Amino acid sequence: MLFNSLTFVVFFGLVLALHNAPLDWKTKKTNLLIASYLFYAAWNPPFVVLLWLSTVLDWNIAKRLFSEQRLSRRRMLLAVSVAVNLGLLGYFKYGEFLMENFVALLSLAGVAYQAPEWNIILPVGISFYTFQTMAYSLDVYLKRAEPADSFLDFALFVTFFPQLVAGPIVRPTHLLPQFAVPRKATGRQLAWGLGLIVLGLFQKIVVADGLLSPVADAAFNSDKLLNPLDAWLGTLAFSGQIFSDFAGYSTTAIGVALTLGFGLPDNFRYPYASIGFSDFWRRWHISLSSWLRDYLYIPLGGNRKNEFRTYANLMTTMLLGGLWHGASWTFVVWGGLHGLFLAAERWLVGRFGKLGIWSRWPARIFLALLTYALVNITWVFFRAQDFATAWRMITSMLSFPSDGEKVLTSIYVLETVLTIGAMLVVHWRMRNRDLHQVVAATPAWLVGALLGIMMTLILITQGGSDAFIYFQF
Repeated sequence: MLFNSLTFVVFFGLVLALHNAPLDWKTKKTNLLIASYLFYAAWNPPFVVLLWLSTVLDWNIAKRLFSEQRLSRRRMLLAVSVAVNLGLLGYFKYGEFLMENFVALLSLAGVAYQAPEWNIILPVGISFYTFQTMAYSLDVYLKRAEPADSFLDFALFVTFFPQLVAGPIVRPTHLLPQFAVPRKATGRQLAWGLGLIVLGLFQKIVVADGLLSPVADAAFNSDKLLNPLDAWLGTLAFSGQIFSDFAGYSTTAIGVALTLGFGLPDNFRYPYASIGFSDFWRRWHISLSSWLRDYLYIPLGGNRKNEFRTYANLMTTMLLGGLWHGASWTFVVWGGLHGLFLAAERWLVGRFGKLGIWSRWPARIFLALLTYALVNITWVFFRAQDFATAWRMITSMLSFPSDGEKVLTSIYVLETVLTIGAMLVVHWRMRNRDLHQVVAATPAWLVGALLGIMMTLILITQGGSDAFIYFQF
């Protein structure tokens, strides 16, 4: 079920009505759990079984981990949780990728092998809820948290429909306590939630799908070298599309949860106003970057070992972060480039970070522009279907071919320049600000007018809207 669909509007209206009905708290939570299963089953009902499996497995393992004192037994229990969760993720998401690479290796060895056709469907959102349930078992193992007292609360934590299929990836210590006590949105929360829903759908439907997606598709679907301007504008369009699509989902999810009285963490903080790559990952997909930091980078040793180990841990984390996004070597390269840039930044800061010049605005502006340019180069590998397409785009962007094909119309060029320009202005103006403070300082009539304009544009653009990009991850 898509947020940007009439089906969801009806579904959400019914859920909201039931949640505000005069029912006891356990009944309301049961209603939310059933609604979450229906929300997920709208894509493919049999895959609800995977949710049940993850729920029952990690619920029971966490209980055993909490009561078990023997270290060897605790390690075994955690290994079972990790193996089953990653096994399911690996089979459904990476099975075909692994098979293709196995066949390629056999071919290099001179062995001809025809693999059977892979017809396994990728369950929507499996990467998100797998990391969420694993965090629960890991937190109990590391004694950061105790198991939930209620199976109903835990099942709802796993399946809570606003963030079930595309995040934010919520920690058990953040969401489980909210299910323990009755919650109902105040008038202010309801208004804020509905406003965030409008903002999120505007980002997705109008900006990502209506303005930027056609431009990115025109550039990346070409099989020829492009005019450098078209290549850069196509890449900039995708950078704006992927942000507006994913941030739009997260904003909508946060808004939906807030109308029910629940708080979800921010997932984006104006990332295209980043100064450096470490700053970028503090602002982009925050729930994933913090998950990788806490459950992968730090357990690997983080920066507590020698310099070589620190860089190795950083690269390992980002390579696996890239692979998390998709079963393709292009995603691995995307993650590897981010790891390389983070490592280079760390090295430079270690050698020259104390120089006062880096705190001055001219240097910071240069670093911000460099960060934005390099981030856009990495997006080429994220968007390209294969390395041939990525290489054509990179070559077109960096070698300035004089005979490159022009694929963007004047309208596409104007749309991209205005949209990306406006997006960058917003990111920089909001870089160190909070949306609540800005709205509070804005006249109510102006806020209402802006929301009205957004709603009108949503209704006009809705027919050309697609599924959220991060659903495939």
